[in-house]
Amino acid sequence: MNSLIDKYNIPGPRYTSYPTVPFWDDAGFSGELWKNSVIRSFNETNDSEGISIYIHLPFCEALCTFCACHKRITKQHSVETPYLESVLKEWDLYLNMFGRRPKIKELHLGGGTPTFFSPENLKLLLNGIFAKADIAENPEFSFEGHPNNTTREHLQTLYDLGFRRCSFGVQDYDPVVQKAINRIQPFENVKNVTEWAREIGYRGISHDLVFGLPFHTWEKMELTIRKTLELKPDRLAFYSYAHVPWIKGVGQRGFDENDLPSGEEKRRLYENGKRLLEELGYREVGMDHFALEHDDLYQAMISGDIHRNFMGYSSSKTQLMIGLGMSAISDSWYGFAQNEKSVEKYQQIVEEGIIPVTRGHMLNNEDLLIRRHILNLMCRLETSWDLQTGFPELTTALEALKEMESDGLVEIGENSIKITEKGRAFTRNVAMTFDLRMMRNKPETRIFSMTI
Repeated sequence: MNSLIDKYNIPGPRYTSYPTVPFWDDAGFSGELWKNSVIRSFNETNDSEGISIYIHLPFCEALCTFCACHKRITKQHSVETPYLESVLKEWDLYLNMFGRRPKIKELHLGGGTPTFFSPENLKLLLNGIFAKADIAENPEFSFEGHPNNTTREHLQTLYDLGFRRCSFGVQDYDPVVQKAINRIQPFENVKNVTEWAREIGYRGISHDLVFGLPFHTWEKMELTIRKTLELKPDRLAFYSYAHVPWIKGVGQRGFDENDLPSGEEKRRLYENGKRLLEELGYREVGMDHFALEHDDLYQAMISGDIHRNFMGYSSSKTQLMIGLGMSAISDSWYGFAQNEKSVEKYQQIVEEGIIPVTRGHMLNNEDLLIRRHILNLMCRLETSWDLQTGFPELTTALEALKEMESDGLVEIGENSIKITEKGRAFTRNVAMTFDLRMMRNKPETRIFSMTI
């Protein structure tokens, strides 16, 4: 197994989109093309499917040095109201494009730290969103909460507004690891928010765990998993730490790279962690996720309805996802667009009555085809093709896959491939063999985290 790690532990995307962001054709993108793609997608969307909304709430009171998200560090809560006013104005800009009331199927609050905002302000934001839209039957509303500042009032307010899923960033319980990543949070805080959420009635409680952090060992990881299991969340995200300090502003230089576990040790953390989670009743879902069998995400995997987008894995799919807020990414299926990354510039553009997208990519027919293959691999661990779904470099991809087959990572059929149990940890590598844009334009510098 160690030789496979040495062989396949290379930089690679997590495939929350295809094409991945570094390979977007910004030159072929414009605000007008983006608007047209949104209108097209909205007109194709029926009320039973609805749309998804992602709202980026970027503020944090302290910098966690493992985080690669777009955020703004401040303790000044006076920033809340003007920012939320801009988000609602951006929502109005999209509503003016739709021509009819949208139906919201999914909504997710991410960040940053959504629970940086007061419960009262979150209520004002969401009531402003809902006032001009209808809510689909059985909607999927979720938010990310910081265990140190999520209050019972936060949980009750959001529950009353229709939220049934919440995710808490745990990362790790070891004090040495917590100090290195500047994320000090006692187990008691996580226990409180988890139990409050369960008492209030949330049916989808998730904890985020990260392996491969500085000073990580299996003994520390095992302690974190066993303490997490005392609380028995419905699902877990079990992520590999993505070390990308070369990306401007991510704040990942708070420790030395020599403090990080080796690829071999990270693989051991994953394998041992997966084994322990499965012993304790969790089932692996897609990549990086585990769920108890009653959870919607596991049930969606079994039924084949699981989906993946910029919000991660979801138990349902919508064709149109609107991202609101600074740096938020939208997906019309026919195009991707990312908002301005500076809070001040974002607010200024919105005030001028302009959709604040500053870059993006319009998908051509080949992109749409490859996107389906990569989604199949990331969600169902298999894909197939025929004369209509083949592509020019398929022969090249199959050559790479034959080597993976000899390593026991995939099974190749006449017109299909399937990732094996042994190959699950190498899902990103398998998907990369279909990535035509990366294949044709290999980066000269490192732009992705390591796959393992």
